Amino acid sequence: MTDLKIPNLNKKSEKYIFKKRLTLRRKSKRKLLIESFLMTIASIFLIYITYLIPQKKLIFDNFYVNINKFFSSLVELTNNLYEIFIAIFIIFLFAIAIVLILGVFYRVSKILKRKTKQISYK
Repeated sequence: MTDLKIPNLNKKSEKYIFKKRLTLRRKSKRKLLIESFLMTIASIFLIYITYLIPQKKLIFDNFYVNINKFFSSLVELTNNLYEIFIAIFIIFLFAIAIVLILGVFYRVSKILKRKTKQISYK
């Protein structure tokens, strides 16, 4: 009789463990505008950093040549690694800037499309 396992019905379902922690409220227009403004500043700053890097065209022209040299000769790796990392860094910064600008457009479009009636979830 002690081997019989009775399910505990008072135990909450594991499926809804974080149900009360979800925020169902929408962000206010002011908060969306502030976030889009900060994202715009960050993307302009990243573009400005890439603007300050000299000889970008030469770096991109030498990018594929440097990758081929990287695989062909490990001795010459120390000479070309700097240019490879700068080119990858520039691509990474442009990708982040584009994502931030797309986020700005998304948030601004959210503000413009928002209906006058707002439903508040509590």
